[in-house]
Amino acid sequence: MAQGELIRQRPPLNVPARATGGDERWRVAGLCVGLAAVTLAVFGQTAGFGFVNFDDDVYVYDNAKVAGGLSLKGLAWVFTHADCHLYHPLTMLSLMGDYQLHGLQAGGYHFTNVVLHTASVLLLFLSLRRMTGALWRSAFVAAVFATHPLRVESVAWVAERKDVLATFFFMLTIGAYARYVECRMRNAEPGDAQHATRNMQHASHYYVLCLFIFALGLLSKPTVVTLPFVLLLLDYWPLRRLFVPPLHHSTTPPLRLLLEKLPLLALAAGACALTVLAEGEAIAARANVSLPLRLGNALVSYAVYLRQMVWPTGLAPFYPEPEKGYSLWTIAFSSLLLALITGGVLAFGRKRRWLLTGWLWYLGMLTPMIGLVQVSAFAHADRMTYLPQIGLYLLLTWAAAELSAGWPGRRVALGGLAAIILGGLTFCARTQTAYWRDNETLWTHALACTTDNDVANNNFGFALFQKGRVNEAITYFQNALQRQPGNAQARNNLGSALFQKGRVDEAITCFHQALQIKPDYAEAHYNLGVALLQKGSVDEAIAQYQKALQIKPDYADAHVNLGLAFLQRGSLDEAITHYREALQIKPDHANAHNNLGLALFRKGNVDEAIGHLQKALQSEPDSANFHVNLATALLRKERVDEAIGHLQKALTNKADYADAHYGLGNAFLQKGSLAQAITHYQKALQIKPIYPEVQNNLAWLLATGAEASLRDGQKAVELARQANELTGGKNPVILHTLAAALAETGRFDDARRAVQKAIELAPAAGRQDLAGQLNDELKRYEAGLPLHQ
Repeated sequence: MAQGELIRQRPPLNVPARATGGDERWRVAGLCVGLAAVTLAVFGQTAGFGFVNFDDDVYVYDNAKVAGGLSLKGLAWVFTHADCHLYHPLTMLSLMGDYQLHGLQAGGYHFTNVVLHTASVLLLFLSLRRMTGALWRSAFVAAVFATHPLRVESVAWVAERKDVLATFFFMLTIGAYARYVECRMRNAEPGDAQHATRNMQHASHYYVLCLFIFALGLLSKPTVVTLPFVLLLLDYWPLRRLFVPPLHHSTTPPLRLLLEKLPLLALAAGACALTVLAEGEAIAARANVSLPLRLGNALVSYAVYLRQMVWPTGLAPFYPEPEKGYSLWTIAFSSLLLALITGGVLAFGRKRRWLLTGWLWYLGMLTPMIGLVQVSAFAHADRMTYLPQIGLYLLLTWAAAELSAGWPGRRVALGGLAAIILGGLTFCARTQTAYWRDNETLWTHALACTTDNDVANNNFGFALFQKGRVNEAITYFQNALQRQPGNAQARNNLGSALFQKGRVDEAITCFHQALQIKPDYAEAHYNLGVALLQKGSVDEAIAQYQKALQIKPDYADAHVNLGLAFLQRGSLDEAITHYREALQIKPDHANAHNNLGLALFRKGNVDEAIGHLQKALQSEPDSANFHVNLATALLRKERVDEAIGHLQKALTNKADYADAHYGLGNAFLQKGSLAQAITHYQKALQIKPIYPEVQNNLAWLLATGAEASLRDGQKAVELARQANELTGGKNPVILHTLAAALAETGRFDDARRAVQKAIELAPAAGRQDLAGQLNDELKRYEAGLPLHQ
């Protein structure tokens, strides 16, 4: 105990100032390298991971503001709007910066998380060493913080950027506060006035720096609001500014310490107000959970986090709430455990100040996140322990040091125990991190670790759905709904899967049910619009897309599909407007560029159309459809060879693509290579036998080809009649072809009647340009002459 007393009575902030030898600096540097190495050993693997379908969509890959990258407009947005139900503009800016650097390559986002976590680990070590003077204990605390499996969720999950970023600023604030206190303590020592003035100036600078960095932390994630409380705990231990007999005149009256924290508390209060405003809807949605249930869940969560710290197994990204809350026995046991620990801390903590600091750090930092004010339907979450459990690591590390004070071979024993603990934590954390590799791995593990988990069932089902395993996905969506019928997301996803299976009416029912549960569900409105458009209910579909956009104005896909609906209604200009709005939101939206290109092509703006179709291909270079569309526009500009190149690429990517063969037929026809044109038209019909445009063009060549060897009048008549029937007998172009085919077989009266009907229909079809040609051909047929090119 004598050694323990010596540590407690020594001003810790003076130790680093004295211990400036080369050996000490090399030890510190070596430990920093070791801490960084072990952190990378655990989390470096995430550089090869993808995004997960658990908030990564709303934070990154479906977030139009993030996809805009860093810009003045984006900067203004993040500071004036709450995104993802939180006001955390610096988090969103950091994600925008990652998008600027990495696009949607998830590895870059993961790497940033790992760098921030590593920086926090090093800052924790350096700050603890400065405040306590204990090198190896500080390093051990930092190493446990670096490698504990409970840290995985915060580091390996891109959407938890807010955790690692806020923690980085949290650690910086503690470091700046330690320097502030050091300056004040030095100022209290005897010395000349000039020295004292300089120390006070430095102290003021560090205090302002604390305020500034703390503000940055609050702008990253508001859960660091408890930092003023943590600083008071640090004043108690290890800084010993509170309730300590005078040591070198360094103690500070309690009231002054509280006043010193008022600016920090003011910042925290502002962050709390912004958080309540941002999460207002989420809090209201959980208002039906009674206070006793929330209190019981909070008590149990405190105990669960203690168990997970000691035995970190069965960790999952989502733990469902018990349907009727925890049993009274579970709540009673958790309460007793917390009471016993608190009693022990109060009983023994007077001389062992680290007990009170560590335990209250844990309890206090968890308070805002423990579930007394609920915003989500989870029982507890690993990420909530990211900062709070540092207090427990401090408590246990210093307790081990004191308990082993009289042991023979103490250093060897503690070193061996530390190595075993860190080795076990590193192995478990690496294993846990690997589960975050992809959606299927993550949610398979979650389902194995939990029961009645509607979120895991839904998200695993969605992962299967994205892989095309629709039948399996439906089963998991149904499992989610059996556990939680009010899960709007699962209801919406089930509707999407049923729609994919062609069960459109059932899908529409699911979308309606999802909207009954959550009327402001933009994705459900969008999906309902897609289903209604499929059924031909264009006006109803337009109404649903417009509702989706009212809820989510930056919903680029809704603008694209609304454009399609207006196109089906014949409103070409309105369609173009919505395609352009989609591109303002998401400039690299491939479908928006493609659809806008097609719409402009229909308006006759072929050059502009080609520009957008090329941009669509830049985003999706392997899209056979985009290659065909660009080729069609190039043919209009008589850039035949370029068009042929794109059509051949389309067939390379999709060998059985009838539209590509049709396009090649048109290209070779335009080039005068009739035999090749006929070959590709025939291939198109082999793939897609019912294709009026191809049937018409092939019939035309077989009826009018300049080379007799290419002509086949009977086949031409058969194809033209099929095309005519498929189009309802009202297409003047097809009637024109049918007439030529009939004339080739010598049936000139039938040919004459077909031409006359075509002449009647041409004006209504907007084909006045055919009138002169049809009249000339009528004279040929009256004269008994077939039409040959």
